[in-house]
Amino acid sequence: MHSTQENDFPDPVLAPDDLDLIAISAFDSSGFPLEINPDIVWPKLTNFGSNWDSETLISAYRVGLFPMPYEIGGKESAIGWWSPKSRAIFYPGQIYVATSLKSAVKKFSVTVNQDFEAVMRACGNPERESGWINTDVISAFTALHQIGVAHSIEVWDNEGRLAGGLYGLELGGVFAGESMFHVTKNASKVALVHLGELLNDGSGRIIDTQWMTSHLESMGAKPIDRKEYCRLLPSLMALPPILSRLAGPPESS
Repeated sequence: MHSTQENDFPDPVLAPDDLDLIAISAFDSSGFPLEINPDIVWPKLTNFGSNWDSETLISAYRVGLFPMPYEIGGKESAIGWWSPKSRAIFYPGQIYVATSLKSAVKKFSVTVNQDFEAVMRACGNPERESGWINTDVISAFTALHQIGVAHSIEVWDNEGRLAGGLYGLELGGVFAGESMFHVTKNASKVALVHLGELLNDGSGRIIDTQWMTSHLESMGAKPIDRKEYCRLLPSLMALPPILSRLAGPPESS
């Protein structure tokens, strides 16, 4: 399925307060139409959201939705469109850097967009618990990277090995973080700190990390409810992006 359909994404603000899954693709990965129990009002089926096209993903993020593979019959054969009732966000200038992390930063070098696919594949390592990044996701976000929308932060050890990183997409003043990884202690935290430094221009930008965890909270993530998040999106989207304007050569943290 390709995004020739009219945009029929439901408004997340209208969804019940106890629901995170807002919509499901109306077609599975083979193009077979899906049906939903007529007694179920939410989540909605979406024709427009039945593919991983760049246009579809960008349209979703602009209204507060993000995709993840959705299992039907034990197989990742559909796309779920999510908008958590409570999200975790960082304000770039308020990321908490513990003393131990300040010391760790000095042990790494950090780059932007130097090896996007390597970061994605590391985040999608099938050995990771609760992994969800499949080949559809990798292809979709690689395409977004190629048009300057998706970005990666790479953290390298002193022997030039990829020690950690993160990736996501930047639309205006929103960096929608998708996933992070580390193979060396603190490397993913270093990536987040570096991202915050890059985006901290005083304009009110946010880093969206989807669901809150104790790890994110310990670094300064703040909860925000869905309605408030969606209310902020139009003004945030009006800001100019930062990461797409950066040059490519490696830079130190």
